[in-house]
Amino acid sequence: MAAVPKQKTSRSRRNSRRANSFRLGIPGLVPCPQCHSPMRSHRVCPECGYYKGKERVEIEN
Repeated sequence: MAAVPKQKTSRSRRNSRRANSFRLGIPGLVPCPQCHSPMRSHRVCPECGYYKGKERVEIEN
C-alpha cells in the first residue's frame, strides 16, 4: 500500500512550498569590453551598443 496523507495540505502550506522554485536569481552582470560599464552577459551593451566587438545598435547621446 502506498503512503497516504493524514490531513489535507492547506493552500498556504502548498504555495509556500512551491514558492522557492519560482524564485528568479539576479542576472549576471559583466563589464562591457568596449566601455567597461556593467551589462548583462550575452546581450548588447545598453551604454555603447556593442556586442562581440561590433556595433549592433546605434546609441544616441
